[in-house]
Amino acid sequence: MKIMFVAITLCKGGAQRMLSELANGLAAKGHEVCFIMPPQGVVEYPVNVKVIRTKGSTITSSDIPTGDIIVSNFYTLTDVCEQAANSGKGVHVRISLCYEPVFLSDHEASFRSYHSSKNLIVLSNWQQQLINLNHGIEGKIVPVGVSDVFRNFNSKSTVGLQVTSMLRIPEGGYSWHREQEYLIDVLTMVKQKYPKVTVNLITPPSELRSSPKLRKIHSNPLFNSITPSNDVQLVQHLNNADIFVSSSTYDTASLPGLEAMKCGAALATVYSGGNMDYCKPGQNCLLSYRYENKLLKDVTTLVEQPKLRSVLAQEGQKEAEKWTWGRSVQLFEEALKFYMAKGK
Repeated sequence: MKIMFVAITLCKGGAQRMLSELANGLAAKGHEVCFIMPPQGVVEYPVNVKVIRTKGSTITSSDIPTGDIIVSNFYTLTDVCEQAANSGKGVHVRISLCYEPVFLSDHEASFRSYHSSKNLIVLSNWQQQLINLNHGIEGKIVPVGVSDVFRNFNSKSTVGLQVTSMLRIPEGGYSWHREQEYLIDVLTMVKQKYPKVTVNLITPPSELRSSPKLRKIHSNPLFNSITPSNDVQLVQHLNNADIFVSSSTYDTASLPGLEAMKCGAALATVYSGGNMDYCKPGQNCLLSYRYENKLLKDVTTLVEQPKLRSVLAQEGQKEAEKWTWGRSVQLFEEALKFYMAKGK
């Protein structure tokens, strides 16, 4: 198949990481794959496929070459890709990396965009149900994966516990769903209750540099500031974590929790929708709904009950090891072939 990913950017983030992994995986299987991107689009993940830059700052249907499949990944690209498909350039398949009408401010346009993309790929059961309820379209599920770089070194420190969380840049309004103010309140109370516990905050270095709010939080002496510049460094820090805490309430598929589980951390998390595909509360994690305000209680339980913490960490790692990018690529390829056989 000749597959064209139409994308605005490939900068840091789980969604863009997934696009890169899918494109590279399909290319490794012998498919002809390329990205169509505007000149200002940033590529921060390694891609082993051709990147075609458009002449203008926005992508138009004339920029898209003829092929078998045109993949859009954001609501602003669906009309352009539909136009290209209608002109005979390929079958348009939308991969919905997040359900934009709830997540972003342009609710009307992003909601309507789902009415023109009947060939749909989603990341989780929760997202599939959400879009089916709102639009009557049942997308094919292609789950996220975890890189082989993430693994358990079995090198936890025997001196003091480490509780770790991830903070992302709040400026711009794209982190509201992470409930980071709630998270900081919880972690502050954890540190006050257990002074000998190390509380780590992980943030990409570029985001810390550009965010005054994050710098203020990271400078708090209660917390240990960590800014890994690559996955190798991130894996080492996740291996040091005994407990990983996630406060996100809205995620199509939450990668940080999975990555931490694969590195051997016990997960305390808030229900975010997409994480229910890998979270089994009481079996491989502790999970609560945001309204219950139980995240502190769950972290406290994990701190005070080492046997439970060990069992949840072991079961979490077993679950996380099922989530490979190889599986994601295989299911994505099957979905594309299904939609190509259906036609436009």
